[in-house]
Amino acid sequence: MTDLIHAPDWSADRVAEARAVIADAAHHSDRLVTIACEVLARHGATEEEREEAKLLRLIVDARRPVRARRNDGDEVQP
Repeated sequence: MTDLIHAPDWSADRVAEARAVIADAAHHSDRLVTIACEVLARHGATEEEREEAKLLRLIVDARRPVRARRNDGDEVQP
């Protein structure tokens, strides 16, 4: 069986999926959009794409109640 994590196109596939989620953010959960932003902030093709992903994450996080953010123990801190 092929180890999918080590496939050469793995990161390119994840970046493409993240772009698709952000392009249709209105139809995805805030949590999924946040994950997509994290992927693009780290692996985006250009500095502009990485910065825009960081800004979108700030906007999405700002919409969430403080209690929900505080209870997200599994979130990765920047």
